[in-house]
Amino acid sequence: MDLFEFQARDMFAAHGVPVLNAVVATTPDEARAAAEQLGGGTVVVKAQVKTGGRGKAGGVKLAHSPEEAAARAGEILGMDIKGHTVHRVMIAQGAKIAEEYYFSVLLDRANRTYLAMCSREGGMDIETLAVERPEALAKVPVDAITGIDEAKAAEIVAKAGFEGDLAASIAPVVQKLWGVFVAEDATLVEVNPLVKTEDGAIIALDGKVSLDANADFRHPDHEQYHDHDAADPFEARAKAKGLNYVKLDGEVGVIGNGAGLVMSTLDVVAYAGEEYGVKPANFLDLGGGSSAQVMADGLELILSDPQVKSVFVNVFGGITSCDTVANGIVQAFELLASHGQAVTHPLVLRLDGNNAELAHQILAEANLPNVELLDTMDGAAHRAAELASIEISKGA
Repeated sequence: MDLFEFQARDMFAAHGVPVLNAVVATTPDEARAAAEQLGGGTVVVKAQVKTGGRGKAGGVKLAHSPEEAAARAGEILGMDIKGHTVHRVMIAQGAKIAEEYYFSVLLDRANRTYLAMCSREGGMDIETLAVERPEALAKVPVDAITGIDEAKAAEIVAKAGFEGDLAASIAPVVQKLWGVFVAEDATLVEVNPLVKTEDGAIIALDGKVSLDANADFRHPDHEQYHDHDAADPFEARAKAKGLNYVKLDGEVGVIGNGAGLVMSTLDVVAYAGEEYGVKPANFLDLGGGSSAQVMADGLELILSDPQVKSVFVNVFGGITSCDTVANGIVQAFELLASHGQAVTHPLVLRLDGNNAELAHQILAEANLPNVELLDTMDGAAHRAAELASIEISKGA
């Protein structure tokens, strides 16, 4: 989960990272009041969107009075920045900047470790710096056990080219940012720019934080950071039911058991769909030990998506036996019927493995409408894509 800048700023402050005062506003009038609250002097009006390039897009503006803050907020609110609509701005206290730096710590999946990156050249696209002048960006692996202690912080800032009193001022801030990373179960903590003001203070002027959703059970307070307004309604419903679901832009609903099998199924459906102009509509993993109710919940969710024109259920019976899946499909049909929602879109099933024969028997006895059983994954994917295209042609 990515945080808005104002959320990252508040999180930094809670962990002792030096930041400037700021207030969030959703209207020009609130922006005026926020500027007054911050002393009535120079402030920065910053669009709050989860994407980079705000400054280049006109989403970051200086204001020298509360009235000007209101005017700048009026210009920014409602802007589209790389597909993200600005619904709120952060009114941040102004600072007299002497120098701008860069720091981040992230999960380095490729090398199975943590990585700290630091540079004396901040305030610009770090990707550009990494490509054009890689020697200006220090990259220092961080041991998960030791972390960024005093010695490691000193190593990081030294490799970035900081010396003397400046290095001594930045190193403690680096340690505090590592504290944020660990305490909040983050996968990324980034500050760009980390600045030195004219009076010598080191301040995190911007902040980007990504949190590991797998650790949400340890952080009930992280619920406050969820952007429910921007969340996909289907994904929100799936999360409420504990389903591993991701909405995609396609017409063939996909259900499988096991993330690897579902990913393979998406590839097969995408390949088969090229012939018919259709694509996978979702990722839905039932998991290794799901119940009939989980199958019913998943099928109900997918069939409620008006974009879906057919559904491909691809299950290899193991811990989740095929008869469990078959019972879940029957239960889903009954559940939808009880809600007055008849299943009109075709379902293509490929059930193989543990208790496959029993599953076929259950489905044959149920005699469900619009359900087809096929023996192979490729054949079933092809048929699901074909049926989706037929439904589309019928205007379904």
